[in-house]
Amino acid sequence: MPNNAFISYAHADDKHLERLHKHLAMLRRDGRLQAWSDHAIIPGDNVGQTISAGLEQSSLFIALVSPDYLNSNYCYEKEFQRALQLQAEGRLRIVAVILEPCDWLNSPFSEILVLPKDGKPVSEWTNENTAYLNAVEGIRRALTASPSPGPEAAAEVGGTMVPGTARRVRVKQQFDAIQKAEYAEQAFRTIQTYFQKACAELHEASGQIRARFESMGPTAFTCTVVNRALMRNGEAHITVRHARGGRMHVGDLSFVYQPHAEAGTSNGWMSVEADDYNLFLNAMIDGLGRSRDEKVTPEQAAEWLWNNFVTQAGIEYE
Repeated sequence: MPNNAFISYAHADDKHLERLHKHLAMLRRDGRLQAWSDHAIIPGDNVGQTISAGLEQSSLFIALVSPDYLNSNYCYEKEFQRALQLQAEGRLRIVAVILEPCDWLNSPFSEILVLPKDGKPVSEWTNENTAYLNAVEGIRRALTASPSPGPEAAAEVGGTMVPGTARRVRVKQQFDAIQKAEYAEQAFRTIQTYFQKACAELHEASGQIRARFESMGPTAFTCTVVNRALMRNGEAHITVRHARGGRMHVGDLSFVYQPHAEAGTSNGWMSVEADDYNLFLNAMIDGLGRSRDEKVTPEQAAEWLWNNFVTQAGIEYE
């Protein structure tokens, strides 16, 4: 008997829903999954009741998370909140697929393992089919698991709880050296890809601006931006390196505002750190003696570093 999956999405993301349906084809053919979305509503149906019935009958809740989803009162306040209640009762498992960069880390989605891998949004993968394949592999694993533990299970593990109170579960863990090294590698690739794409976009944006990205091997790259509208101080340079066990380095990723800078020089660095639940990056700006003191993702770190870099050429983003 197939598992019923309720797909919650914002109508602005309809194209993503269609793509996901295609990637779920083998699960449907194998008789393991029957996906439901509001596309199944037919003229004359009571919309609210039909959606509610579809959700109540499902054992899997797939949320397609985007800025539009978080902004949707119906998706977030009704469908997702009811899904949280069902999950707390042990009747449903929530799976989130991050479609686009958005503030999901400040929502209850931050407390579950999201898809695709490392929460990298589908839109930021070079080939979106690869992202959907990774997401479907995660959904396949979720189908073999039981629904998320409800409050009864939580009470057995964690002790006394107030009746009728739903609690979300966060599992503490320790991250080993391999996990941290892999996270640093993934962070470097994310930042490298961001700079490569941003350089290309900036180069084409204005005839007064020239931008050049250059790889310096598997663990380093350099960028130069020239703002021809400024007679002086219109150039910016940066070299970013992944330490990967090198002796002359500080942090896991280092950056210096020079072209083709040698290893061991830096204006700042980023270190992979961890709390009880997640890995993240933290940045230190050399010479200023201060840390950003923020838990940032590789995507957020890339944007922060890029903005600091181009500001030196008199370029800012609104």
